[in-house]
Amino acid sequence: MGKSEKITQGNDKNYRGKVFKSGNSVALRLPKALGIKEGTEMILREVHGRYIAEPVPNKPKKLSLDGLYGSIKGIKRLPFEQKSRSWSEQKDRNG
Repeated sequence: MGKSEKITQGNDKNYRGKVFKSGNSVALRLPKALGIKEGTEMILREVHGRYIAEPVPNKPKKLSLDGLYGSIKGIKRLPFEQKSRSWSEQKDRNG
Protein backbone atom coordinates (compact mmCIF):
# COMPACT_ATOMS: atom_id res chain seq x y z
CA MET A 1 0.00 0.00 0.00
CA GLY A 2 2.94 2.41 0.60
CA LYS A 3 1.76 5.89 1.55
CA SER A 4 -1.66 6.35 3.14
CA GLU A 5 -4.41 6.99 0.68
CA LYS A 6 -6.92 9.74 1.48
CA ILE A 7 -10.39 9.24 0.04
CA THR A 8 -12.82 12.18 0.17
CA GLN A 9 -16.60 11.80 0.06
CA GLY A 10 -18.51 15.05 0.57
CA ASN A 11 -17.27 16.70 3.79
CA ASP A 12 -16.02 13.40 5.25
CA LYS A 13 -12.37 12.46 5.23
CA ASN A 14 -11.75 8.77 4.82
CA TYR A 15 -8.37 7.06 5.03
CA ARG A 16 -7.41 3.59 3.93
CA GLY A 17 -5.69 1.39 6.52
CA LYS A 18 -4.40 -2.16 6.40
CA VAL A 19 -5.21 -5.12 8.65
CA PHE A 20 -2.33 -7.42 9.60
CA LYS A 21 -1.75 -10.35 11.95
CA SER A 22 -0.24 -9.53 15.33
CA GLY A 23 0.20 -12.59 17.55
CA ASN A 24 -3.19 -14.27 17.93
CA SER A 25 -5.01 -11.07 16.95
CA VAL A 26 -5.34 -8.84 13.96
CA ALA A 27 -4.40 -5.16 14.06
CA LEU A 28 -5.35 -2.18 11.93
CA ARG A 29 -2.50 0.03 10.77
CA LEU A 30 -3.76 3.63 10.76
CA PRO A 31 -2.24 6.41 8.67
CA LYS A 32 -0.06 8.97 10.48
CA ALA A 33 -2.17 11.68 8.80
CA LEU A 34 -4.95 10.94 11.31
CA GLY A 35 -2.80 12.44 14.07
CA ILE A 36 -3.44 9.60 16.54
CA LYS A 37 -0.57 9.33 19.01
CA GLU A 38 1.07 5.98 19.68
CA GLY A 39 -0.38 4.33 22.78
CA THR A 40 -3.78 6.07 22.51
CA GLU A 41 -6.43 3.74 23.91
CA MET A 42 -9.35 3.38 21.50
CA ILE A 43 -12.91 2.07 21.68
CA LEU A 44 -13.97 0.06 18.66
CA ARG A 45 -17.71 -0.33 18.00
CA GLU A 46 -19.49 -2.36 15.37
CA VAL A 47 -22.68 -0.70 14.15
CA HIS A 48 -24.69 -2.43 11.42
CA GLY A 49 -21.58 -4.14 10.03
CA ARG A 50 -19.46 -0.94 10.09
CA TYR A 51 -16.64 -0.24 12.50
CA ILE A 52 -16.22 3.03 14.40
CA ALA A 53 -13.02 3.76 16.32
CA GLU A 54 -12.93 6.54 18.91
CA PRO A 55 -10.42 7.55 21.59
CA VAL A 56 -11.39 6.52 25.12
CA PRO A 57 -12.71 9.64 26.90
CA ASN A 58 -10.42 11.11 29.54
CA LYS A 59 -11.55 10.50 33.09
CA PRO A 60 -12.35 13.77 34.84
CA LYS A 61 -9.67 14.65 37.35
CA LYS A 62 -10.77 14.75 40.97
CA LEU A 63 -10.31 18.03 42.77
CA SER A 64 -8.12 17.71 45.84
CA LEU A 65 -7.98 20.42 48.47
CA ASP A 66 -5.44 18.56 50.62
CA GLY A 67 -2.70 21.16 50.21
CA LEU A 68 -4.99 24.18 50.46
CA TYR A 69 -5.49 24.38 54.25
CA GLY A 70 -2.79 26.53 55.79
CA SER A 71 -1.43 27.74 52.46
CA ILE A 72 -3.58 30.88 52.21
CA LYS A 73 -2.97 33.61 54.77
CA GLY A 74 -6.03 34.84 56.62
CA ILE A 75 -8.09 31.69 56.15
CA LYS A 76 -8.66 29.86 59.37
CA ARG A 77 -10.38 26.58 60.00
CA LEU A 78 -13.81 26.88 61.59
CA PRO A 79 -14.22 24.96 64.81
CA PHE A 80 -16.12 21.70 64.49
CA GLU A 81 -18.84 21.29 67.06
CA GLN A 82 -19.38 17.65 67.96
CA LYS A 83 -22.91 17.22 69.23
CA SER A 84 -25.56 14.55 69.08
CA ARG A 85 -28.36 15.15 66.66
CA SER A 86 -31.88 13.86 66.52
CA TRP A 87 -32.52 12.83 62.92
CA SER A 88 -36.25 12.51 63.49
CA GLU A 89 -36.25 16.16 64.55
CA GLN A 90 -34.55 17.06 61.22
CA LYS A 91 -37.23 15.15 59.30
CA ASP A 92 -40.03 17.05 61.05
CA ARG A 93 -38.39 20.41 60.25
CA ASN A 94 -37.84 19.65 56.56
CA GLY A 95 -41.30 18.35 55.91
